[in-house]
Amino acid sequence: QVQLVESGGGLVQAGGSLRLSCAASGRTFSLYTMGWFRQAPGKERQFVAAISWSGGTTSYGDSVKGRFTISRDNAKNTVYLQMNSLKPEDTAVYYCGLRVTPYSAYVPRGQNEYNYWGQGTQVTVSS
Repeated sequence: QVQLVESGGGLVQAGGSLRLSCAASGRTFSLYTMGWFRQAPGKERQFVAAISWSGGTTSYGDSVKGRFTISRDNAKNTVYLQMNSLKPEDTAVYYCGLRVTPYSAYVPRGQNEYNYWGQGTQVTVSS
């Protein structure tokens, strides 16, 4: 089994920055695509960013492109989401997901493409 644990969320003013982390255990993390999604109250889970197993391919949701950066450290079994220029509309619970297809450069945007999820970390951006 896979365990994913997100951390780094919190309360920040608009224009500020946060860095989220997602630590993985239970599988060879370095083989798999990782993604970040978010869900605001009353809304569906939304794609934020994804990164391939090697880090060579990334993808971003339109609303975060240019402000957020996804990265990974395979030696630490951790994927990161650096969030800059935060806006109140970025307020949500942020989840990381792992896609169990090894050595894939595919970075899907659909949540159904991911097999394991963390418990989420709350990000609140005040205006």
